[in-house]
Amino acid sequence: MTGDSVTGGGPRTGYAVVVPTLVRATLADCLAALTAATGPGPDEIVLVDDRPLPDADPEALEHPLSVLGDLRERTVVLRSGGRGPAAARNTGLSAVTSPWTAFLDDDVQVGPHWCDQLVQDLAEAAPDTGAVQGVIAVPLPGERRPTDWERGTAGLARAQWITADMAYRTDVLKQVGGFDERFTRAFREDADLALRVLDAGWRIRRGRRTTRHPVRPASRWASLKQQRGNADDALMLRLHGPDWWAKAVAPKGRIRRHAAITAAGAAALALTAAGRPRAAAAAGLGWAAGTAEFAWARITPGPRTRHEVTTMLITSVLIPPAATWHRLSGLWRHRNAPAWREVAA
Repeated sequence: MTGDSVTGGGPRTGYAVVVPTLVRATLADCLAALTAATGPGPDEIVLVDDRPLPDADPEALEHPLSVLGDLRERTVVLRSGGRGPAAARNTGLSAVTSPWTAFLDDDVQVGPHWCDQLVQDLAEAAPDTGAVQGVIAVPLPGERRPTDWERGTAGLARAQWITADMAYRTDVLKQVGGFDERFTRAFREDADLALRVLDAGWRIRRGRRTTRHPVRPASRWASLKQQRGNADDALMLRLHGPDWWAKAVAPKGRIRRHAAITAAGAAALALTAAGRPRAAAAAGLGWAAGTAEFAWARITPGPRTRHEVTTMLITSVLIPPAATWHRLSGLWRHRNAPAWREVAA
C-alpha cells in the first residue's frame, strides 16, 4: 500500500483516518486490517487515546502501533482525557490536514480493498456531497438465533451515518463545528452531526466500501446500561425538534411504553401504601402485562437458552424505570441547551 498511488488515471483523493480508542483488545485488529487493505494509504492516521489520563498506560499502545508497519511513520497519537468519542474525534480532527477525514471505530475491521474503495468513493463524490458512508457488515452466528445483544449490534448495518466507517470533507466538519461534545457516549453524536451537515446544505451518500463490525462480548447488563442513551435522545429533541426521529431515520424505540409501565408500577406501590388494594391490583396488573409483553418481544426472536431467557426477564423488569429516569433527567439537563456552534464558539 502506498500513499503515492493514483485512482482512475488521475491524482488520488487525499484522506486522513481518525480512530478514537479506549485501547481495547480490538484496536490491534482494526489497525492490522487498515494496514493490509490494498490501495492508496491514508496521508495521516490520528489515533486518539480517550482513556482518562491517570489510566493511560502508554505501553498498552505498543502492540497496536507495531502492526501498522510502514504506516507507523504517518501516525500520530493524541490524548483527549476520557471525554467521550465525540470529543476524541474533535481532538483528532484538529490535527488533520487532508481534504477528507475518515472516521473508524476501534472495534471494526476494514475490508481487504477498503483503501481502494474509499478513494473511489471520495473521487465520485459530487461537489455538494459532504460525506460518504461505508457499508457495515455485522457477522452473526449461523448455527443459532442471535441474542438480544447480537441483534442490537446487527442493527448497525442498517443505521444511517454511523461513524464506525464515515468519511467527511474536513472543511465541512470545521464549518459545522465538528461533533457535539455534550454527547459523551457512542450514541446519537453521529446522527446529530449528520443532521447539522444536511441543514448546512450538504448531501450525504452511501459508498461501496465495506467494513466488518464483529459483535464484541458484553455482560448480561449491557442492555440496561444502554438506557443512558435516552438522555441523549432528550438532547436530540432539544436540538432538532420533535420530528428528529424522522429526520435521522431512527427507530422511535419504546420510551412511551416504558414510561407507561413505570407509571403503572409506581401507581401500584403508591396505592398499596394508601390502603387502596383494588386500585393497586389494577395498576399492578397493568405493570405486569406491560413488562411481560416487553420481555416476550425480546425473548421470542432469540436463542431461548436458560441464560438468555433469564437475562431478558431480569432486564425487562429493570429497563422501563431506567429508561424513564434517564429520559426525564436528560430533558431537565438539556432543557436550555443551545446549538453546538454557540457552545463551541
